[in-house]
Amino acid sequence: MKTSTRRTLIIVGVILLVIIAFVIAYELTRPEELVYSGSENSLESWIKDTENKPVESLYIEGNYVVKIQKRGEKGYNYYVNIRGTKFYDDLKDWQDNHYLDGTTVRFDDPSSGSLISSIVVPLILYGALFAIFMIVLRKSAGANSQAMNFGKTKANQVRDIKVRFNDVAGADEEKQELQEIVDFLKHPKKYTDIGARIPRGVLLVGPPGTGKTLFAKAVAGEANVPFFSISGSDFVEMFVGVGASRVRDLFEQAQKNMPCIIFIDEIDAVGRQRGAGLGGGNDEREQTLNQLLVQMDGFEASSSIIVMAATNRADILDPALMRPGRFDRQIYVNVPDVKGREEIFKVHARNKPLAADINFKSLARLTAGFTGADIENILNESAILAARDDRKIISMKDISEAINKVMAGPAKKSRLVTESDKRITAYHESGHAIVAKLMKHCDNVHEVSIIPRGMAAGYTITLPENDDNHMTKGKLLDNIAMMLGGRAAEELVIQDISTGASNDIQRASQLARKMVTEWGMSSSIGNMYLGSSEEVFLGRDYQTHLNYSEEVAAKIDEEVKTIIDEQYQVAINILKENRSVMDAMVKALYEKETIYEDEIDALFGEKNDNADSLFSSKVNRPDDGNQTSIDAVKTEQTKPVDTSEQTKPADETK
Repeated sequence: MKTSTRRTLIIVGVILLVIIAFVIAYELTRPEELVYSGSENSLESWIKDTENKPVESLYIEGNYVVKIQKRGEKGYNYYVNIRGTKFYDDLKDWQDNHYLDGTTVRFDDPSSGSLISSIVVPLILYGALFAIFMIVLRKSAGANSQAMNFGKTKANQVRDIKVRFNDVAGADEEKQELQEIVDFLKHPKKYTDIGARIPRGVLLVGPPGTGKTLFAKAVAGEANVPFFSISGSDFVEMFVGVGASRVRDLFEQAQKNMPCIIFIDEIDAVGRQRGAGLGGGNDEREQTLNQLLVQMDGFEASSSIIVMAATNRADILDPALMRPGRFDRQIYVNVPDVKGREEIFKVHARNKPLAADINFKSLARLTAGFTGADIENILNESAILAARDDRKIISMKDISEAINKVMAGPAKKSRLVTESDKRITAYHESGHAIVAKLMKHCDNVHEVSIIPRGMAAGYTITLPENDDNHMTKGKLLDNIAMMLGGRAAEELVIQDISTGASNDIQRASQLARKMVTEWGMSSSIGNMYLGSSEEVFLGRDYQTHLNYSEEVAAKIDEEVKTIIDEQYQVAINILKENRSVMDAMVKALYEKETIYEDEIDALFGEKNDNADSLFSSKVNRPDDGNQTSIDAVKTEQTKPVDTSEQTKPADETK
């Protein structure tokens, strides 16, 4: 219910309550009615009672009512209706016989009294009731009109879109595909003259945040045509036939504004596969989809309407939507590579005051796997951090903190961490970093920290050199060893294990299982695809289906365990051989809480000459309070840390 309707009903209710209260109060304060004659309680008997003289005053209202006030009391206690002229004759006799001595007799003006009591007051009451009736009737008519508008489209029509292809970065191939759509909308005759069939629909597929909606707006902006935008969920209502009606109305509006673009965001909400599901064939969603298919088929050859849709679940769409003549083109908008991320950084940094030393290339390396929306969020968070400190320029520190905040959550420096937890976290993260540093196929270690963020007590960040599309078996095995390095360090140094390795074990197990069941990297299983199970989806199936036997399942579990155990032993061996480096890294983490790539290289006796390092200058580092030299830490550490006292800080042991 809308706010205005609710407010009107409240007002009407209050008016009714006031009228009811007025009537009740009138009835409660109304004097008791007496009979003119015939009983001892009548007016006549009171008047003739000369000894007690119970009547103090008589008030005659017009020609109808006599109000009576008893002696010694306030207000009128009784009244009697006057019928005929007999009362006035009797009144004269009472006065002549001195029955009314000491009694006040007052007369009202018949013209005014009768008019007010008999005409004006009822007129006011009837007028109030009529006004209430008209208000309710008007609201009811408005509700009916809204009900009739259910079948109208909810699409937003925009005619002057400011977005251009220059505002979309990191997807040159996708731009080229969509440029043909723009050219058709501008020059349709060029294609029809040569006999080319114009694409009816374009389906944008890709992970969330990759810019699918932005691409659609850019096409409309480049072509300078009206843009009808609607979500797939806006078609479906609880009323039968509303979705199909909205589809028809949408295309009718589009035909009146040709050439134009219809953009349906999250089309999987209405375009899911038919023939299964809880609603069966009469499901409202399926009726809406059927109407959409009919409308897309009903285009004339000369119609200049392009239907664009976006989804991140193309696998669940109905096959009828994907055939030629409907969505002719499918454009996959992937996560940007390192070059694309650099361009996206530059696009979103146009209107932001950045420091002169901002290195977009290094930022692109640091944000592997980030989408355009993630990068925009990073720069926005960095601007908020700068504004929080009353600064007008966004620095590298702000961007680094924003990246860590997006990846792991805000730093919780105020959290009280016990010495035992701090020691476990330091060795845990050092184990990750050392194994990653020494394994051949692992990415470079960029940052190690023991500052809690989000649900993590600490974190280790690695940076890939390139965005590789293929993962080799060697790289996968090395990554598993790196994931298990934290648990290995706990067992080796603390001589106990904690719950901190839960996520590491989960990711390592998932990776090992995919190696065996999906990627054919097991010698005992061979080159077979044994996907864990098919996804449960209401539009397709209600239960999972295993495509292998119990014996094979046991063999898969055994093979996964073998991979995990072997790589865990690899991590143990590496940490044993580099125990002194691990102790020195723990000491550095105790003193600085966060160390970076050049400091990690110094612990291994290496010199970092990488000019593209994100924090090659200490000035740009987010946390640079403690300037203790890593070389000094390394030379001071002459023997392994004593593990007999778990509560003793690592940097205090000799």
